[in-house]
Amino acid sequence: MLSFFGQFLTLNEIAVIVMFGTFIWMLFRGIPVAMALVGVSLVFVLIAEFFLDPFRGSFRDIIEFDRTGISYQRLQALSARLFGNIVQNPVLVALPMFIFMGLMLDQSGVAQRMMHSMQKLFGGLRGGLSLTVLLIGIILAASTGVIGASVTLLGVMALPAMMKQNYSKPIATGTIASAGTLGILIPPSIMLVIMSDQLAISLGDLFMGALFPGLILGALYIIFIVIYGLINPNAMPAPERTEAVGWAEVKEVLLAVVPPMFLILLVLGSIFAGYATPTEASGLGAMGATVLALANGKLNWAVLRDVSRSTMNTAGYIVGIFLAANFFALVLRRYGGDEIVQNLVLNAFDGHPYWTVAFILFIVFLLGFLLDWIEITIIIMPLMLPIILALDLAVPGFDQVRDPSVVWFAILVAVTLQTSFLTPPVGFALFYLKGVCPPGVSLKHIYQGVIPFVMLQILGLVIVFNFPSLTTWLPSVAYGN
Repeated sequence: MLSFFGQFLTLNEIAVIVMFGTFIWMLFRGIPVAMALVGVSLVFVLIAEFFLDPFRGSFRDIIEFDRTGISYQRLQALSARLFGNIVQNPVLVALPMFIFMGLMLDQSGVAQRMMHSMQKLFGGLRGGLSLTVLLIGIILAASTGVIGASVTLLGVMALPAMMKQNYSKPIATGTIASAGTLGILIPPSIMLVIMSDQLAISLGDLFMGALFPGLILGALYIIFIVIYGLINPNAMPAPERTEAVGWAEVKEVLLAVVPPMFLILLVLGSIFAGYATPTEASGLGAMGATVLALANGKLNWAVLRDVSRSTMNTAGYIVGIFLAANFFALVLRRYGGDEIVQNLVLNAFDGHPYWTVAFILFIVFLLGFLLDWIEITIIIMPLMLPIILALDLAVPGFDQVRDPSVVWFAILVAVTLQTSFLTPPVGFALFYLKGVCPPGVSLKHIYQGVIPFVMLQILGLVIVFNFPSLTTWLPSVAYGN
């Protein structure tokens, strides 16, 4: 049909390329993601039925065409089928609960108390404020998983103190943005909940598999801050006058850290020990976060109303993209798009398994510049699943983990998608932080600050890529016991 670099594209391939291109073009025009997915899908259904003879009749189960026009009963049946697959999935019930848990913790005052106490303990050290931000970021990541809330909260609490202590603007903003994004990887993560659904694997496996990679990233950030403070002490100066640190400050830190750590133990511990399913644990987490807010005197009807409304909006946004992406995937499949993508990826490196995985991760990294993690997870992951299964990767499962290669691949993609929060133009963490920056801190400073942390994320990806046991050992131990 069409010559491209010496190769002839079939009608299927042309349709798939134009379909993806139209979707990207609509996003750049500012059209909401869900509307763009549904709009593109409907247009290509109509094109197939009216103009493309090879596909005529292939979409009759989506829209029925007859002399009286379009059968809306078909549309109703389609929406029931797509929506039913979502509401009947018990794993996705955990999604709004984890969102509620994170938002309620944001209102509970736990993070403010940790910041106040840790500043007393570490504030007198060179780079102490950066270390405080990173430690709180790790704790918040394991207890909230809501990126916008974590980045905004850390920015409001830490950035003014950093500026007052004459921290370098890039290093201050880069530390806050990167620490706030750890919640997308360290469980309980809403991204892992969605991946579990899209890849049809155990959410408990993903939570356990993501724990070590998430902690490795946090450790890399801390090591970088320590080394950078030694090399460039002017970037993170110590305060001129500091009070002596005693057991009172240590006790205050412990009292501030113990409640969120107990909540983490309640949620993740119940999953890892097999006492609760991830869905049940999400309910425990939501209840625990509410109790913490009540204990800190932060719970009232206004907070409960705002958190519930934000939970509904966020969950509704994600479910809307779920529905639209399922429709998009259905239409794409009728054009043979899944086979085209799979053949393209498998033939790129003649089926070499690990180069093929690296190629997929590179594609995900590039897509992170343009798309949100939700679209990438929902649209791309199901297309890649048959490829990973076909590669027959030698990933150790210790005879305990089902589909260890899929668990390893999911965590690799999750680590890669960490970069999407810090890379322009779609890096949401950058804009969350810019919204709370004091005067004098520009977007340029934020861009400069996140560069080394993006490099550290890539280093973390390389570590997990070369040592797959980091993602499968903990699930195997849990099942073994």
